[in-house]
Amino acid sequence: MTEQATATVHYPDDELDLDLRWWAAANYLTVGQIYLRDNALLARPLAHPDVKPRLLGHWGTSPGLSALYVQLNRLIRRTGTPCLYVAGPGHGGPALVAATYLEGTYSEVYPQVSRDAEGVHRLFRQFSTPGGVPSHVSVQTPGSIHEGGELGYALVHAAGAAFDSPDLLVACVVGDGEAETGPLSGSWKIPAFLDARRDGAVLPVLHLNGYKINSPTVWGRSSDGEIADYLSSQGWAPVFVSGDDPRAVFRDLEAAVRTSHDRIREIQAAARGGAEDVRPGWPAIVLRTPKGWTGPAQVDGVQIEGTFRAHQVPLSGVQTDGAHLALLEDWLRSYSPETLFTAEGALVPELAALAPEGDLRMGATPYANGGRRRTPLDLPPLEPYAVDVPAPGTTYAQTTHPLGELLRDVYARTTTDDGGGTFRLFCPDETASNRLQSVFEVTDRCLQAEVLPTDDHLSPHGRVMEVLSEHLCQGWLEGYLLSGRHGLFATYEAFAMVSASMVVQHVKWLQHAATLPWRAPVSSLTILLTSTCWRNDHNGFSHQGPGLLDTVIPLSPQVVRVWLPPDANTLLSVAEHCLQSTDHVNLLIADKQPHLQYLTLEQAHAHAAAGASVWDWAGTEDDGQGEPDVVLAAAGDVPTMETLAAAELLREWVPALRVRMVNVIDLMGLLPPDDHPHGFSDKHFDQLFTADTDVVFAFHGYPRAVHQLLHGRPDPARFHVRGFEEQGTTTTPFDMVVLNRMSRYHLVIEALRRSRRAPERGAELVRFCRAQLDRHHGYVREHLEDMPEVRDWTWGAGAARG
Repeated sequence: MTEQATATVHYPDDELDLDLRWWAAANYLTVGQIYLRDNALLARPLAHPDVKPRLLGHWGTSPGLSALYVQLNRLIRRTGTPCLYVAGPGHGGPALVAATYLEGTYSEVYPQVSRDAEGVHRLFRQFSTPGGVPSHVSVQTPGSIHEGGELGYALVHAAGAAFDSPDLLVACVVGDGEAETGPLSGSWKIPAFLDARRDGAVLPVLHLNGYKINSPTVWGRSSDGEIADYLSSQGWAPVFVSGDDPRAVFRDLEAAVRTSHDRIREIQAAARGGAEDVRPGWPAIVLRTPKGWTGPAQVDGVQIEGTFRAHQVPLSGVQTDGAHLALLEDWLRSYSPETLFTAEGALVPELAALAPEGDLRMGATPYANGGRRRTPLDLPPLEPYAVDVPAPGTTYAQTTHPLGELLRDVYARTTTDDGGGTFRLFCPDETASNRLQSVFEVTDRCLQAEVLPTDDHLSPHGRVMEVLSEHLCQGWLEGYLLSGRHGLFATYEAFAMVSASMVVQHVKWLQHAATLPWRAPVSSLTILLTSTCWRNDHNGFSHQGPGLLDTVIPLSPQVVRVWLPPDANTLLSVAEHCLQSTDHVNLLIADKQPHLQYLTLEQAHAHAAAGASVWDWAGTEDDGQGEPDVVLAAAGDVPTMETLAAAELLREWVPALRVRMVNVIDLMGLLPPDDHPHGFSDKHFDQLFTADTDVVFAFHGYPRAVHQLLHGRPDPARFHVRGFEEQGTTTTPFDMVVLNRMSRYHLVIEALRRSRRAPERGAELVRFCRAQLDRHHGYVREHLEDMPEVRDWTWGAGAARG
């Protein structure tokens, strides 16, 4: 059902007049930020030196963003509803900076940008200038949880903020250019996951001004009927507002916002009163206004307003062209700034009174500064979940299963009386596949649809979020964290690359947030990568790719952490640390299949705290004769097993060779300490790897990642890294490591090649290893499984000779 919003008596003329003046003030400040470095309030005629030498802002979307801000302020004052404003259109920054300045929040956060003429001057000079603020609605903008630079994430962040925030209304502006992106297209599915009983609401505002940078948008050229059909099919009840006359548009937009809010509260009241679970048809507003509304209609005889030419800087020659400068002054004076600001430069009292008070101001809402709402995560002690390890490398367990049991109890401890809570797991249809299914003992998968008798743990009120989109899962979690809660994103390793750019953007957000004292710390984004490249032998090459490691390693060292726990107890220890941490992006990589277990929980805690350890029990340098002949190192579960098997071969065949075994769990520790807070000191690095012994390093990901991290360490050429070489197929687990030359036999050959000395029987062992590789090649093709001595290998079982 679609509607065309119409004006009513709820909006008296005198109130409309005030709102239009507030909007004029916002538009004036927006234009001033883009163009002016001096003469901010036009105390004298505009001159060329008043204009910035570089004009970098974007005007086209800003008037629409400001118009909605006006109407949401009106709604908040009328109802007391806490609102979060998510601005999706790129480069809408000056509009939201202007709005938060007018409401007073901006000057509270940045006192140097005061509410007077000098403050307006500083507001203008800082925008898109060195040392200033960017043109997006960035982390520096009060009230924002969303960086609009990379388009597509507005609705997904809005939904994440709404989950478990029952009183919150998230108004999310979606630009029609942004609406063309894949993530945003998927985000319209929110009604299938939003629970009216325990969640807040998302009010999308699809802002259609017709154009991207240089061409029209698909949505902008679509009819109202086409748009209504699509949105209705996704569970929305759209209301349309359109026009170019400000008075008429403001009346219709006020009605649309007011009636949408009232309908949302009706839906929530019915659900919370025990009504039958139904998909209600959530309100959504479609707003059509001209691109560059109220800006120059024409420049040099060419139409600007209502075309793509209004997207960025409508007047580009103002530094030198007198006619353009005159048009800019006419444009600025069309807003009558002398009626909006006092002689001292403050907003006139009747307009200042239009802002909500205190934390109800959208720039001041704690929902946009989630650290203010965050409470520490209630984690139980780990001991009940620990795997019993009677001896290292002798028993198997599914590494991620104990973590699932821990998450089950985290859910139980953090669920509130209304069915909400402060923790959620987000996973693309893979919770059980990734062995985290214990969470279903206390909650279900969430879906606002009919539940069939054949469904498994599915409910409209479940709080495990499964949707087959990495963008939605990660984006929901980001919005959830930035508004003050806790969570985990678990996904198949190869397909984490789908949302890799999202990870990059979140790291950038946290990196800049750390420089802003007013931004309170938020829970870290923790990503568990499982179903890894080494154990996707059943799915094949498409599922084999550790690329997210390489994506995050170069990013901010103050933010990024990468963990490669080799077994279940180390995964528990690291997960406990990550889920309690703030302002980081934690990448945890641990496969879901049964793996050998090595460390007790106590040992795991010590190992995780150290970042890397010498496993004395696996080496052969206990004779006190000095440095080892060769160091074997490993990072990751499969590399650890292969390295231990190689160490055992060396122990049995060449017992006089002095071998050291090092396991690395905190990958960023390999960096020099000046390059990362977790970087191992030079002393600790030498204690692990010595100062000059060659190191054969088996690594979970692409070998180049380790070489990149070791740059700056003494003699990094002595590290010989074996890892994933982009070789894969549907095959056996051991064939995967053989294809990538990281098998135990490859590691032994490399260790003997790099050893300080050639031990007795070393050549014989090399021949044995090569024969085993040849035997493996034929065996797996004949028997369709790995050789018994490989398939059944455990530490100390005496099967190393085959």
